[in-house]
Amino acid sequence: MALAIYRRYRPRVLADLIGQELVVEILGNAARTDKISHAYLFHGPRGTGKTSAARLLAKIVNCETRLKDEVFRKKGEPCNKCRPCIEIDEGRALDVVELDAASNRGIEEIRNIREGIRLAPTSYKYKVFIIDEAHQLTKFAADALLKTLEEPPSHAIFVLATTEEDKIPVTISSRTQRFHFHRLPIKAVLEKLNKIVKAEKIEIEDAALELIATSSEGSFRDAESLLEQVISMSGSMDLESVERILGKVGLVRTDILTGYLIEGSLEKTLDYLAEINEMGFNLVQLTKDLIHYLRRILAYKFDNKLEIYYEREFTKDEVDSIKRHAASVKNVDKLIDLIKSLIRAYSQMRYSPFTLVPLEVAIIENLKS
Repeated sequence: MALAIYRRYRPRVLADLIGQELVVEILGNAARTDKISHAYLFHGPRGTGKTSAARLLAKIVNCETRLKDEVFRKKGEPCNKCRPCIEIDEGRALDVVELDAASNRGIEEIRNIREGIRLAPTSYKYKVFIIDEAHQLTKFAADALLKTLEEPPSHAIFVLATTEEDKIPVTISSRTQRFHFHRLPIKAVLEKLNKIVKAEKIEIEDAALELIATSSEGSFRDAESLLEQVISMSGSMDLESVERILGKVGLVRTDILTGYLIEGSLEKTLDYLAEINEMGFNLVQLTKDLIHYLRRILAYKFDNKLEIYYEREFTKDEVDSIKRHAASVKNVDKLIDLIKSLIRAYSQMRYSPFTLVPLEVAIIENLKS
């Protein structure tokens, strides 16, 4: 079985953690100065590199080259060539224990960890325990973990990863070094996808790749999984094909629809919406995308200094479209009313069997003369 793309292109050194510069800097400095903590809490949106960073930390503390070579240690990175680095990369390191708290959330699992932590590492310097989705641990399991975190043996390191940091008991989070993993800008996701398609020698339209990056909602893992889904389909990989596979409208169609809405052309808007619906796209997702797109246009209309932030987050084409639409807005109050109506329509569409109706009504209410 071929290795999934997101596993083949998983970060192998801290420098590969794109978009998490502060995390990389602090962990790198800790590695260079041998000031590794006994417990870490990595929190942030899905697919932003939390588990990858935990495995990198496990490699760094156990890297044989780093332990023997003082000069190499100053790099603050694993060598990826020694036995521990290779075994951890391949997922067969006995001294690196990974627990998915989403499916192993009870006190028995934590008791097993407490029993295992008493034993010295089999062949590494440190035993590293990675607990993913740590917020799903039961109260009793969390209490049992707390005891271990209070008085861990010198050979043990804990890394807790979670998408919901507020659900981690304060008693646990206060005993860890906390690192926030930020949602990744679309631009950064697109850059990595471009590197992957070049390395894999994949022919795909730029607009299609942008749609995959946008659909990932700031998650590298989601973007890589979506790319793999797309390339597994035979035939051309143009924008229309990717839209059909993902069931999501790309920037080109969103841009056209937004132009009709701002122009105030009810007939053109309804015709184009009917065409999109006929093609079988996800109208709920389209409405969500429209809301975000229009609110960026509205914000830019009032503060064009936002262009600095937009350029970091979005592609050049998307930034240019936002600026163009903002310049064409003549009635700001109408745009505000439209956004409010779309938000109401979105909440109704999510639970309605008639997804098109709330969207059409919202548009007609705002564009009728």
